[in-house]
Amino acid sequence: MKHSARKRFGQHFLTDDSIIDAIVRSIDPVAGQSMVEIGPGLAALTQPLVERLGHLTVIEIDRDLAVRLREHPHLSVVESDVLKVDFSDLSCRQALGLSFSSDPSESKSCKKLRVVGNLPYNISTPILFHLLDHVDVILDQHFMLQKEVIDRMVAQPCTSDYSRLSVMLQWRYDMSNLLFVPPSSFDPPPRVDSAVVRMVPLANPPQLDIKLMAKLVQVAFSQRRKILRNSLGSWLDDQGFQGAFDLQRRAEEVPVSEYVHLVQSLSKD
Repeated sequence: MKHSARKRFGQHFLTDDSIIDAIVRSIDPVAGQSMVEIGPGLAALTQPLVERLGHLTVIEIDRDLAVRLREHPHLSVVESDVLKVDFSDLSCRQALGLSFSSDPSESKSCKKLRVVGNLPYNISTPILFHLLDHVDVILDQHFMLQKEVIDRMVAQPCTSDYSRLSVMLQWRYDMSNLLFVPPSSFDPPPRVDSAVVRMVPLANPPQLDIKLMAKLVQVAFSQRRKILRNSLGSWLDDQGFQGAFDLQRRAEEVPVSEYVHLVQSLSKD
């Protein structure tokens, strides 16, 4: 039975074989690796991945699609909203080869995950931040996203795309835009261009208070057209900040490294 894309799940199914092949080559899956696919849909990307891996875990919120996927002998299906999935717990289960109804408490070490997927564009940013909470158990991530989102993810300072998203991801990941994907590669075609991004967690990331970082960057970019003295300045005063920081700039002019240093200085204060 043909499955109709459901708007509430943001479903756009990848159908272009050349794009699928290019994505799989970019991911370069190797047999035995622990990989999780978010939103496998009709399994266009799932099948070539599992053929190379031998086994694949998939997260699917659509009940009808989950039923179909469970018929595949080499898939483990997590029927859930991805924002409710504990990837740290999932990595421990992978290390033990446990089912999702088993208790992973006996695990002494967790196996790092490779995470892939054609993410629903309506919740792509929340998914990225959710995974950031579990970055310590992730080896790498390859995602299909709206092109303009990826442009912001990889943007450099002093550009119009440089944003809160740029800072909050670049402090923790090395990222690259791998592949352009036109609307015609999907059924139904989305109204936007897409792209594929690679995200590799930094081996030695700076140590900082992530909640403080998130709040600082949110304040800084809340009035991005104004100089920081008019947005971030009063907030820093409220934090009792006594250090030196150039507030005669706009938020988009400050490199990620300076935001990181400012957060670290605030934590010391």
